[in-house]
Amino acid sequence: MIGYILRRLAQSILVVLVVTIIVFILLHQLPGGAARAILGPRATAAQIADFNVQNGYNQPLFVQYFRQLGDWATGNFGFSIKLNQSVSSLLVQRMPKTIVLGLLSLALTVIVAVPLGIYQAVHRNKPFDYIATGLSFIFYAAPTFFIGLVAIEVFSQNLGWFPPEAPQSDGVGPIFAQFDAMVLPIVTLALLSIAGFSRYMRSSVLDNLDQDYVRTAQAKGASPTRVLYHHILRNAMIPIITLLGLSLPAIFAGALITESIFNFPGMGLLFWQAAQASDYPVELGVVIITAFATVAGNLLADISLAVLDPRVKL
Repeated sequence: MIGYILRRLAQSILVVLVVTIIVFILLHQLPGGAARAILGPRATAAQIADFNVQNGYNQPLFVQYFRQLGDWATGNFGFSIKLNQSVSSLLVQRMPKTIVLGLLSLALTVIVAVPLGIYQAVHRNKPFDYIATGLSFIFYAAPTFFIGLVAIEVFSQNLGWFPPEAPQSDGVGPIFAQFDAMVLPIVTLALLSIAGFSRYMRSSVLDNLDQDYVRTAQAKGASPTRVLYHHILRNAMIPIITLLGLSLPAIFAGALITESIFNFPGMGLLFWQAAQASDYPVELGVVIITAFATVAGNLLADISLAVLDPRVKL
């Protein structure tokens, strides 16, 4: 197990390094270079030359890369001239909110999708299975912004059940103090994942229902409930564990749209505003953090798979 974890850790570090190289290359492919992109089109040649000297952009590329890599490793992602604030401080302010939003939506996804997939598999080809399958296809195909706008129109404007805007105060505390304002963002972000997870769970349970170990347990007199929850569930959860690790990029992509729709001051809204203002240091910082979180999530998923399924180590 230790050797497997070390190998996966080494692979994860390599992936992060590859991502930093790609980000570094893209930074130098900006029209006019990083200086022109950050200072704007009205910057003079003297200002651009001075900016390049101050930030080391006049040095060889390999020197710039290792200097940039050292800055990223220590949490220094540059300075946002547009917001007059360091990118690190912006990320520290916004990241906890996006993490809370993502975790709450992921928890709702697992709570709803796993029992739903199991129930569909046990009652396959029944009316409930057909209805749930149809709804899953609809929500899986619907864009996140469409679901969010419909949720605001129906549950906020027409019914008045929930506020149309997420909590605006700083810190994580207001999220729970005004939790009614978080219901629509959480549900909007979770619906797409619920649709996908429930389909995977249904297929996984159906695959395991036909395995020899299920028939053996039934022949020994085990009750259907015991067979389902003590034998099938553990093996059926293996694809879901993989999906949890792979869902981090999708959650952030959905958070970008969801936070923009509900004006939720997290990393997604920060990235959206930075893209509109061409605030490249902020965009690069968010991309690096998201890449690191994605690799870390995949690593945790691989370790969890090794614990649940010893065949993975082989």
